[in-house]
Amino acid sequence: MGFFDKAKDMYKIQKQAKQIKGELKNIHIEAEHGGVTVVVTGEQEFIECKVDPSALADAVKLGKSFVEASNKAVKKSQQIGAEKMKSVMGGMEGMFGK
Repeated sequence: MGFFDKAKDMYKIQKQAKQIKGELKNIHIEAEHGGVTVVVTGEQEFIECKVDPSALADAVKLGKSFVEASNKAVKKSQQIGAEKMKSVMGGMEGMFGK
């Protein structure tokens, strides 16, 4: 594969990655723990936090619930992002002779 072919393939891969990034921005992931619900995008941007009024009684528990719900949401968004990027990464292997 010549240099220009590799450059063309790299452009194609960058275009695919940009498209996937746009898709991830529109995916909303919700996670709940202990009365706290957080919503993040597939790009791991927090867009909402809801707290059940019953969770307000214990500030320490509320904080822990927020952290746990946030970690769940981020982990799920990472899984979704990795799954979507598999096709792009597979295309890169051929570029480097693997």
